[in-house]
Amino acid sequence: MRPRRFLPTGPLKGRIRVPGDKSISHRSIMLGALAVGETKVTGLLEGEDVLSTAAAMRAMGATVTRTGEGAWTVNGVGVGALLQPEAPLDMGNSGTSTRLLMGLVASHPITATFIGDGSLSKRPMGRVIDPLSEMGASFEASEGGRLPLILKGASPAVPIRYRLPMASAQVKSAILLAGLNTPGITTVIEPVPTRDHSERMLRGFGADLTVETDADGARVISIRGEAELEPQTIEVPGDPSSAAFFIVAALVIPGSEVLIENVGLNPTRAGIVEVLRQMGGSIEEVNPREVGGEPVADLLVRHSALKGIDVDPAIVPAMVDEFPVLFVAAALAEGVTTTTGLEELRVKESDRISVMATALAAAGATVRETEDGLIITGTGGEPLVGTNGTIATHLDHRIAMSMAVAGLASRAGVEVDDVRPIATSFPVFETMLEGLTA
Repeated sequence: MRPRRFLPTGPLKGRIRVPGDKSISHRSIMLGALAVGETKVTGLLEGEDVLSTAAAMRAMGATVTRTGEGAWTVNGVGVGALLQPEAPLDMGNSGTSTRLLMGLVASHPITATFIGDGSLSKRPMGRVIDPLSEMGASFEASEGGRLPLILKGASPAVPIRYRLPMASAQVKSAILLAGLNTPGITTVIEPVPTRDHSERMLRGFGADLTVETDADGARVISIRGEAELEPQTIEVPGDPSSAAFFIVAALVIPGSEVLIENVGLNPTRAGIVEVLRQMGGSIEEVNPREVGGEPVADLLVRHSALKGIDVDPAIVPAMVDEFPVLFVAAALAEGVTTTTGLEELRVKESDRISVMATALAAAGATVRETEDGLIITGTGGEPLVGTNGTIATHLDHRIAMSMAVAGLASRAGVEVDDVRPIATSFPVFETMLEGLTA
């Protein structure tokens, strides 16, 4: 354990560039490994989760090499040519790596064992096991469909038409990746839109993928199997989930003005910016542009008097990972903020509804937990009191970073029990924070 107390430091000033988008980083390595030839990636997030994906693709035959800071090359083996891994694939703390790689393996004639840390081993994999089983893959999973599990791929796999029972980009992506090596057309019906990085990148690599809208407004995504992918040159934009911590910190700490460069603003991901603007946050888009098919801009964020709102549950898929830090913003706003439709947060790295309710209350916030969200009465801009004891982060990187922001906006500071999990998604978070408060 590496505890740390985050103390108030005054206004945040300066410019930063957050690490590359985690979702796009994972997918660039996976699809590069399935293309024949050399894919070049710059701006890759070098957190532990993405490194787990890189190690797994190496274990299945791809050559994945770091050539400089954020710069990597991937020499792929081709769709259908993944090799049998000799040892279990250790996914560390990464749910994305696990679920997407299960999809990749499911339509290849190989058997792979997936293992992970204590936190990942509590997370449900049944939502991916069900559709992949329909495609012909077989599983030996731990109780409750959890890790460790053994996956035996099907060859040939069977194309399916699958309607997602919950909004999940990971489940959608797992099925589409399995469809790459499945004869015929595999279709996913998505009633609620989720992040669309997989669709954008699969098309970019040359897959035959279509997206249509049916009579009920659902997205119908189809991919033609036995694809031949072409290597690409990819520039990964900054991760909006990482930027969110600095956006909220600049909004709630008086006197702050921060420019966050190169932030990905894919509309299926940027819900946090929309909600904070609804609360009165000053977030200005500077130099908007498109990078590798993804919308990007620099964000100029200034301290603002935030107001509580009722957050529309329809926006949840576009900001599901940003709710812990939104709760911190709500705790410092004027009035009441109500969030609903957040059941998915209970099966993340931790139960993020319950853990954040406990953590914010310990720091002096007024919080009421409901079945599917939190109701938070803000301080009206007054600092939180801070904590006497230590906040339990439950090995969850987003809890640790969110409560670090709460500490900066408190009187006595906030102590978290362990900052080590931050390295899974944002290894330079603490350094970057210190740079803005120097």
